[in-house]
Amino acid sequence: MLRRILLGLIVIGAAGAGIFWWLTIPAVIASASLPPRTPNLANGAATFNAGGCSSCHAVPNQPDRLKLGGGLAMPSPFGTFYVPNISSDPTYGIGRWSEADFVTAVLKGTSPDGAHYFPAFPYASYQHATVDDVRDLFAYLKTLAPVTGKPRDHDVPFPFNIRRNVGIWKWLFKNDKVITADASRSPSWNRGAYLVNGMGHCAECHSPRNFLGGIVQAQRFAGGPNPEGEGWVPNITEKRLSEWSAKDIAYFLETGQTPDGDTAGGSMVRVIKNTSQLSPEDRAAIAEYVKSLPAVEGPPRPKKKEG
Repeated sequence: MLRRILLGLIVIGAAGAGIFWWLTIPAVIASASLPPRTPNLANGAATFNAGGCSSCHAVPNQPDRLKLGGGLAMPSPFGTFYVPNISSDPTYGIGRWSEADFVTAVLKGTSPDGAHYFPAFPYASYQHATVDDVRDLFAYLKTLAPVTGKPRDHDVPFPFNIRRNVGIWKWLFKNDKVITADASRSPSWNRGAYLVNGMGHCAECHSPRNFLGGIVQAQRFAGGPNPEGEGWVPNITEKRLSEWSAKDIAYFLETGQTPDGDTAGGSMVRVIKNTSQLSPEDRAAIAEYVKSLPAVEGPPRPKKKEG
Protein backbone atom coordinates (compact mmCIF):
# COMPACT_ATOMS: atom_id res chain seq x y z
CA MET A 1 0.00 0.00 0.00
CA LEU A 2 2.78 2.39 0.97
CA ARG A 3 4.53 1.52 -2.26
CA ARG A 4 1.48 2.48 -4.31
CA ILE A 5 1.11 5.78 -2.47
CA LEU A 6 4.79 6.57 -3.05
CA LEU A 7 4.52 5.63 -6.73
CA GLY A 8 1.43 7.81 -7.07
CA LEU A 9 3.21 10.76 -5.50
CA ILE A 10 6.14 10.29 -7.88
CA VAL A 11 3.81 10.22 -10.90
CA ILE A 12 1.92 13.30 -9.69
CA GLY A 13 5.21 15.11 -9.02
CA ALA A 14 6.56 14.22 -12.45
CA ALA A 15 3.34 15.32 -14.13
CA GLY A 16 3.38 18.60 -12.16
CA ALA A 17 7.00 19.24 -13.12
CA GLY A 18 6.18 18.54 -16.76
CA ILE A 19 3.24 20.95 -16.73
CA PHE A 20 5.37 23.60 -15.01
CA TRP A 21 8.13 23.16 -17.58
CA TRP A 22 5.67 23.40 -20.48
CA LEU A 23 3.90 26.49 -19.09
CA THR A 24 7.18 28.29 -18.50
CA ILE A 25 8.86 27.76 -21.88
CA PRO A 26 10.23 31.19 -22.93
CA ALA A 27 8.53 32.42 -26.11
CA VAL A 28 10.76 33.35 -29.04
CA ILE A 29 10.13 35.18 -32.31
CA ALA A 30 12.01 33.51 -35.17
CA SER A 31 14.08 35.66 -37.50
CA ALA A 32 12.36 33.95 -40.43
CA SER A 33 9.09 35.59 -39.36
CA LEU A 34 10.55 39.06 -39.94
CA PRO A 35 10.39 39.87 -43.65
CA PRO A 36 12.88 42.28 -45.24
CA ARG A 37 12.06 45.87 -44.38
CA THR A 38 13.69 49.27 -44.68
CA PRO A 39 13.71 50.77 -41.19
CA ASN A 40 12.06 54.13 -40.50
CA LEU A 41 14.49 55.88 -38.16
CA ALA A 42 12.13 58.78 -37.49
CA ASN A 43 9.51 56.32 -36.31
CA GLY A 44 12.19 54.53 -34.30
CA ALA A 45 13.00 57.77 -32.49
CA ALA A 46 9.31 58.41 -31.83
CA THR A 47 8.92 54.87 -30.47
CA PHE A 48 12.00 55.40 -28.30
CA ASN A 49 10.45 58.52 -26.78
CA ALA A 50 7.00 56.97 -26.40
CA GLY A 51 8.53 53.96 -24.66
CA GLY A 52 10.44 56.10 -22.21
CA CYS A 53 13.59 54.08 -22.89
CA SER A 54 15.96 56.76 -21.63
CA SER A 55 14.00 57.16 -18.38
CA CYS A 56 15.39 53.84 -17.19
CA HIS A 57 18.31 52.99 -19.46
CA ALA A 58 20.22 56.30 -19.47
CA VAL A 59 23.25 56.26 -17.19
CA PRO A 60 22.15 57.92 -13.91
CA ASN A 61 23.41 61.36 -12.87
CA GLN A 62 24.62 62.52 -16.26
CA PRO A 63 22.89 64.92 -18.67
CA ASP A 64 22.92 62.90 -21.90
CA ARG A 65 19.60 61.03 -22.13
CA LEU A 66 20.94 59.05 -25.09
CA LYS A 67 23.82 57.53 -23.14
CA LEU A 68 22.10 54.19 -22.61
CA GLY A 69 24.58 52.39 -20.39
CA GLY A 70 21.97 51.52 -17.74
CA GLY A 71 22.67 51.15 -14.04
CA LEU A 72 19.55 52.74 -12.57
CA ALA A 73 18.44 50.94 -9.39
CA MET A 74 14.76 49.97 -9.32
CA PRO A 75 13.68 48.84 -5.84
CA SER A 76 10.58 46.67 -5.55
CA PRO A 77 8.90 44.32 -3.07
CA PHE A 78 10.73 41.46 -4.81
CA GLY A 79 14.24 42.90 -4.66
CA THR A 80 16.24 45.60 -6.43
CA PHE A 81 16.62 45.45 -10.19
CA TYR A 82 19.44 47.23 -12.02
CA VAL A 83 18.63 48.43 -15.51
CA PRO A 84 20.85 46.90 -18.23
CA ASN A 85 22.98 48.56 -20.87
CA ILE A 86 21.04 48.78 -24.16
CA SER A 87 23.57 50.87 -26.04
CA SER A 88 25.10 49.65 -29.28
CA ASP A 89 28.21 48.44 -27.45
CA PRO A 90 28.95 44.89 -28.71
CA THR A 91 30.30 43.65 -25.37
CA TYR A 92 28.13 45.26 -22.71
CA GLY A 93 25.10 46.38 -24.72
CA ILE A 94 23.00 45.03 -27.58
CA GLY A 95 25.53 45.56 -30.36
CA ARG A 96 25.70 41.85 -31.20
CA TRP A 97 21.97 41.23 -30.93
CA SER A 98 20.02 40.25 -34.01
CA GLU A 99 16.80 42.04 -34.89
CA ALA A 100 14.87 38.92 -33.85
CA ASP A 101 16.67 38.94 -30.47
CA PHE A 102 15.49 42.49 -29.85
CA VAL A 103 11.91 41.95 -31.03
CA THR A 104 11.71 38.84 -28.86
CA ALA A 105 13.01 40.74 -25.83
CA VAL A 106 10.55 43.63 -26.19
CA LEU A 107 7.43 41.70 -27.18
CA LYS A 108 7.98 38.40 -25.37
CA GLY A 109 10.26 39.28 -22.46
CA THR A 110 12.80 36.63 -23.45
CA SER A 111 16.55 37.23 -23.57
CA PRO A 112 18.83 36.18 -26.46
CA ASP A 113 20.05 33.25 -24.36
CA GLY A 114 16.49 32.00 -23.91
CA ALA A 115 15.79 33.12 -20.34
CA HIS A 116 12.80 35.06 -19.04
CA TYR A 117 13.37 38.72 -18.27
CA PHE A 118 11.96 39.89 -14.96
CA PRO A 119 8.76 41.95 -15.43
CA ALA A 120 10.50 45.05 -14.07
CA PHE A 121 11.10 45.32 -17.83
CA PRO A 122 7.54 46.35 -18.82
CA TYR A 123 7.05 43.88 -21.65
CA ALA A 124 3.53 43.18 -20.35
CA SER A 125 2.71 46.56 -21.93
CA TYR A 126 5.34 46.58 -24.70
CA GLN A 127 3.80 43.35 -26.03
CA HIS A 128 1.02 45.51 -27.51
CA ALA A 129 3.42 47.41 -29.78
CA THR A 130 3.55 46.55 -33.45
CA VAL A 131 6.47 44.51 -34.74
CA ASP A 132 7.31 47.29 -37.20
CA ASP A 133 7.57 49.87 -34.41
CA VAL A 134 9.90 47.59 -32.46
CA ARG A 135 12.04 46.93 -35.52
CA ASP A 136 12.32 50.67 -36.14
CA LEU A 137 13.26 51.17 -32.49
CA PHE A 138 16.07 48.63 -32.83
CA ALA A 139 17.38 50.39 -35.93
CA TYR A 140 17.29 53.72 -34.10
CA LEU A 141 19.13 52.35 -31.05
CA LYS A 142 21.92 51.14 -33.33
CA THR A 143 22.52 54.74 -34.44
CA LEU A 144 23.28 55.85 -30.87
CA ALA A 145 26.75 55.84 -29.37
CA PRO A 146 28.00 52.70 -27.60
CA VAL A 147 28.55 52.90 -23.85
CA THR A 148 31.03 50.60 -22.14
CA GLY A 149 30.41 49.04 -18.77
CA LYS A 150 28.11 46.44 -17.29
CA PRO A 151 25.67 47.45 -14.53
CA ARG A 152 25.68 45.32 -11.41
CA ASP A 153 23.55 42.19 -11.21
CA HIS A 154 20.04 42.27 -9.81
CA ASP A 155 19.72 41.89 -6.06
CA VAL A 156 16.72 39.57 -5.94
CA PRO A 157 16.35 36.95 -3.19
CA PHE A 158 15.14 33.35 -3.53
CA PRO A 159 12.64 32.27 -4.84
CA PHE A 160 12.06 35.41 -6.94
CA ASN A 161 15.51 35.08 -8.53
CA ILE A 162 14.51 31.84 -10.31
CA ARG A 163 13.79 33.10 -13.80
CA ARG A 164 11.87 30.01 -14.83
CA ASN A 165 9.20 31.02 -12.32
CA VAL A 166 8.66 34.19 -14.34
CA GLY A 167 7.03 31.95 -16.95
CA ILE A 168 4.15 31.41 -14.52
CA TRP A 169 3.92 35.17 -13.96
CA LYS A 170 3.68 35.66 -17.72
CA TRP A 171 1.03 32.96 -17.97
CA LEU A 172 -1.02 34.79 -15.35
CA PHE A 173 -0.50 38.41 -16.38
CA LYS A 174 0.88 38.64 -19.94
CA ASN A 175 -2.10 38.19 -22.21
CA ASP A 176 -0.64 38.80 -25.71
CA LYS A 177 -3.87 40.59 -26.62
CA VAL A 178 -3.58 42.70 -29.77
CA ILE A 179 -4.81 46.28 -29.46
CA THR A 180 -7.36 46.80 -32.21
CA ALA A 181 -8.79 50.11 -33.37
CA ASP A 182 -12.18 51.16 -32.02
CA ALA A 183 -14.18 52.22 -35.08
CA SER A 184 -16.48 54.33 -32.92
CA ARG A 185 -13.54 56.51 -31.83
CA SER A 186 -11.39 59.06 -33.65
CA PRO A 187 -8.03 58.13 -35.20
CA SER A 188 -6.39 60.37 -32.58
CA TRP A 189 -8.09 58.51 -29.72
CA ASN A 190 -6.98 55.17 -31.17
CA ARG A 191 -3.42 56.44 -31.52
CA GLY A 192 -3.53 57.54 -27.89
CA ALA A 193 -4.89 54.17 -26.75
CA TYR A 194 -2.05 52.44 -28.59
CA LEU A 195 0.62 54.68 -27.08
CA VAL A 196 -0.75 54.62 -23.52
CA ASN A 197 -1.36 50.87 -23.35
CA GLY A 198 1.62 49.85 -25.44
CA MET A 199 5.02 51.52 -25.54
CA GLY A 200 3.93 54.28 -23.15
CA HIS A 201 3.24 51.59 -20.49
CA CYS A 202 1.41 54.16 -18.33
CA ALA A 203 -0.52 51.50 -16.41
CA GLU A 204 2.71 49.94 -15.15
CA CYS A 205 3.17 52.78 -12.67
CA HIS A 206 -0.33 54.28 -12.47
CA SER A 207 -2.06 51.07 -11.32
CA PRO A 208 -2.03 49.14 -8.03
CA ARG A 209 -0.59 45.64 -8.02
CA ASN A 210 -1.49 42.39 -6.30
CA PHE A 211 0.82 40.33 -4.10
CA LEU A 212 2.35 38.68 -7.18
CA GLY A 213 3.16 42.00 -8.80
CA GLY A 214 0.39 41.83 -11.41
CA ILE A 215 -1.71 44.90 -12.20
CA VAL A 216 -5.13 44.95 -10.52
CA GLN A 217 -7.16 45.32 -13.71
CA ALA A 218 -10.29 46.59 -11.96
CA GLN A 219 -8.23 49.60 -10.80
CA ARG A 220 -6.15 50.11 -13.91
CA PHE A 221 -4.86 53.71 -14.08
CA ALA A 222 -6.31 54.44 -10.62
CA GLY A 223 -2.93 55.06 -8.97
CA GLY A 224 -1.40 53.40 -5.97
CA PRO A 225 1.87 52.84 -4.12
CA ASN A 226 4.97 53.76 -6.08
CA PRO A 227 6.41 50.48 -7.42
CA GLU A 228 9.85 51.81 -6.48
CA GLY A 229 8.81 52.01 -2.83
CA GLU A 230 8.57 55.73 -2.10
CA GLY A 231 5.53 57.96 -2.48
CA TRP A 232 2.22 57.50 -4.22
CA VAL A 233 1.51 57.42 -7.94
CA PRO A 234 -1.57 59.48 -8.80
CA ASN A 235 -4.85 58.31 -10.25
CA ILE A 236 -5.04 59.43 -13.90
CA THR A 237 -8.70 58.54 -14.50
CA GLU A 238 -11.51 61.08 -14.33
CA LYS A 239 -11.64 60.39 -10.59
CA ARG A 240 -8.69 62.77 -10.24
CA LEU A 241 -8.41 64.53 -13.60
CA SER A 242 -12.03 65.60 -14.02
CA GLU A 243 -11.04 69.26 -13.84
CA TRP A 244 -8.21 68.85 -16.35
CA SER A 245 -8.93 69.39 -20.02
CA ALA A 246 -7.28 67.36 -22.76
CA LYS A 247 -5.19 70.46 -23.53
CA ASP A 248 -4.09 70.57 -19.88
CA ILE A 249 -2.91 66.97 -20.09
CA ALA A 250 -1.07 67.56 -23.38
CA TYR A 251 0.60 70.68 -21.94
CA PHE A 252 1.65 68.71 -18.85
CA LEU A 253 3.23 66.04 -21.07
CA GLU A 254 5.16 68.79 -22.86
CA THR A 255 6.24 70.97 -19.93
CA GLY A 256 5.58 69.08 -16.69
CA GLN A 257 3.37 71.93 -15.50
CA THR A 258 -0.07 71.28 -14.02
CA PRO A 259 -3.11 73.53 -14.52
CA ASP A 260 -2.71 74.94 -10.99
CA GLY A 261 0.91 75.94 -11.58
CA ASP A 262 2.60 73.00 -9.88
CA THR A 263 5.28 70.91 -11.59
CA ALA A 264 5.87 67.19 -12.04
CA GLY A 265 8.03 65.49 -9.42
CA GLY A 266 9.66 62.15 -8.74
CA SER A 267 10.08 59.69 -11.61
CA MET A 268 7.55 61.69 -13.66
CA VAL A 269 10.32 64.22 -14.28
CA ARG A 270 12.15 61.55 -16.30
CA VAL A 271 8.92 60.69 -18.13
CA ILE A 272 8.34 64.31 -19.15
CA LYS A 273 11.83 64.43 -20.68
CA ASN A 274 10.56 61.76 -23.08
CA THR A 275 6.99 62.91 -23.72
CA SER A 276 8.25 66.43 -24.37
CA GLN A 277 10.10 64.96 -27.37
CA LEU A 278 6.93 63.51 -28.89
CA SER A 279 5.09 65.28 -31.66
CA PRO A 280 2.28 67.63 -30.60
CA GLU A 281 -0.11 65.25 -32.37
CA ASP A 282 1.01 62.27 -30.27
CA ARG A 283 0.79 64.25 -27.03
CA ALA A 284 -2.72 65.36 -28.01
CA ALA A 285 -3.64 61.75 -28.81
CA ILE A 286 -2.42 60.54 -25.41
CA ALA A 287 -4.35 63.35 -23.73
CA GLU A 288 -7.53 62.53 -25.64
CA TYR A 289 -7.35 58.90 -24.58
CA VAL A 290 -6.47 59.62 -20.95
CA LYS A 291 -9.29 62.15 -20.72
CA SER A 292 -11.71 59.43 -21.88
CA LEU A 293 -10.83 57.04 -19.05
CA PRO A 294 -13.85 56.55 -16.78
CA ALA A 295 -13.54 57.50 -13.13
CA VAL A 296 -12.13 54.61 -11.07
CA GLU A 297 -11.62 54.65 -7.33
CA GLY A 298 -8.07 53.72 -6.46
CA PRO A 299 -6.76 51.95 -3.38
CA PRO A 300 -6.95 53.90 -0.11
CA ARG A 301 -3.91 56.00 0.51
CA PRO A 302 -2.26 55.28 3.86
CA LYS A 303 -2.62 57.95 6.50
CA LYS A 304 0.46 59.94 7.35
CA LYS A 305 1.96 59.01 10.70
CA GLU A 306 1.80 61.67 13.33
CA GLY A 307 4.77 62.38 15.45
